[in-house]
Amino acid sequence: MWKTPIGRLRLVGLYEGISFLLLLLIAMPLKYLADIPEAVAVVGSLHGALFVLYMLALAHVTFVKRWSIFKVGSSFAAAFVPFGTFILDAKLLRREA
Repeated sequence: MWKTPIGRLRLVGLYEGISFLLLLLIAMPLKYLADIPEAVAVVGSLHGALFVLYMLALAHVTFVKRWSIFKVGSSFAAAFVPFGTFILDAKLLRREA
C-alpha cells in the first residue's frame, strides 16, 4: 500500500483522519468537559504532524501523477472534514483497482 505515491497518500490520510477524529471526539471533550487540557496538547501535536505528512504526500502525488487542481483541492479539503480522508481513501482505492 505504501509503495506508490497514492498508496502513501492513502496510508497517511488514514492515520490523519483517525487523529482528527480522536482530537474532535475524545481530546476536545476531555479538555472542555473534564478539564484535562493535556489531551488536546498530545493529540493535537500528533494530528499536526500527521497533517504535515498528509500535505507532503499530497504534494508528491500532485507532481508525480500530475493531478488536476480539482483533485488537489478536494483532497486538501478532505483533511478539514470529519471522515473526509476516509471518503477520499475509498475513491482512490476505486481508481487504483
